[in-house]
Amino acid sequence: MKFNEFRLVFWLKIVSFVFFSFIAIYFIGNNSRRTFLFSYFSTRCLDYKQKNFSRRLNDRIVDYSAEAKRKGIQACKDDHELKKAISDGRLIKARSGNKYIIEVMTYSYPYVTPDTRRLLDEIGVRFREKTSKKGLRGARFFVTSMTRKTENVKSLRRSNQNASANSPHMYGNALDISYKRFFVRKWGLTNCDEKFLKEAMAEVIWQLRTERKCWATYERGQSCFHVVAR
Repeated sequence: MKFNEFRLVFWLKIVSFVFFSFIAIYFIGNNSRRTFLFSYFSTRCLDYKQKNFSRRLNDRIVDYSAEAKRKGIQACKDDHELKKAISDGRLIKARSGNKYIIEVMTYSYPYVTPDTRRLLDEIGVRFREKTSKKGLRGARFFVTSMTRKTENVKSLRRSNQNASANSPHMYGNALDISYKRFFVRKWGLTNCDEKFLKEAMAEVIWQLRTERKCWATYERGQSCFHVVAR
């Protein structure tokens, strides 16, 4: 082994020793930190005792589309009308944060009505509180679709049979939340983790639905919960 290679290996060993010594001192001396470390790397299938709520989210668009249209903005035909709704404050931007992650969107835009963003924030707060109690810390969900222009809906209907001509996404008060992907402070999610996260999200939405704050639909084909602010 050449001298430079030997020196590199030597310093890598030193850095590794210091790093793992720090981890040992930081976590082992504190029960809460040690519990977090074990849960972060755990691959056990924990029994969260979470009931299934996704199938209870069965609102049909035809039953509430007229009310959603009345409470939302007027549908935007093009970019000009969309920008006007934003400048007027009828639509506001939803940004990724410590509650949820806004995905890069193809057929929609990360803007919603103020009431809808308040609903989204409430979902985020309740979801994080529920999941953190089970040891899944820092849980965030992905928002995959929000406000669409009428031309977006026309394009989407060619490839998505669930896309409706009367989609509430046109009125700024609808959003889609993925139940397949979540971000959690954990090395890797087990099947049990994923099932719990999905149904925990469904329960949070169902509770808001019973409080008459939203309509919601479990969309199997698109792997999302379709939520509309009331």
